[in-house]
Amino acid sequence: MSTFNDAAVGGTPVARDQALFGQVMGYVAVTVGFTALGAYLGRDLSGGTGLLLFLAAFAVIVGLNVASARGREQLAIGLLFALGLLLGLAVAPVIADYADGDPAGLWQAAGATAAFVAGAGAYGYATRRDLSSWDRTLFWALLALIVFGLVAIFVAIPAANAIYALAGLVIFGGFTIVDFNRLRRADADSAVLVAASIFLDVFNVFLLLLGLFGGERD
Repeated sequence: MSTFNDAAVGGTPVARDQALFGQVMGYVAVTVGFTALGAYLGRDLSGGTGLLLFLAAFAVIVGLNVASARGREQLAIGLLFALGLLLGLAVAPVIADYADGDPAGLWQAAGATAAFVAGAGAYGYATRRDLSSWDRTLFWALLALIVFGLVAIFVAIPAANAIYALAGLVIFGGFTIVDFNRLRRADADSAVLVAASIFLDVFNVFLLLLGLFGGERD
């Protein structure tokens, strides 16, 4: 019976890869939808509340990893969607500010994010070489970027916002490539974690591009 089914779908490995890709990207799409919902529902929230929501989102990421490691898939999926909602609520005041003052920049950032992630993701998924060795370099580069961002708060650095955004895009472009490369090698048990990683890539790329297209906001 399994032989007939394998033949019907045109080859087990390819069919499994396609099914897993569709599953992961489906999770990402739904999570992005929850982020959009959160951005709409939280448009009147304060910046202080947004900070608390970011902390809650970090706790959800930890919980998601624990649930996935213990094989509690449904809980992990629920936490993934909760992560999208929390991050949408956290950035809602910023998104509302752009929507009121520069809606064109908002839509340009969304379109550029889709193109950026599609391009980087296609490269990562198509590459046969294992790119997991990039992880350490990207991690330290991200830490350096965070330090630069903190310094820029207190020290006047010419074009600091543009430097931060462009460097961030390089870093998260690398993360996107690695995460799609990981998707190529993943199994069903890691689908939720890979989806979470790709979603966070999309989320950060969008915010960085929003800073470039929308410019500085008050």
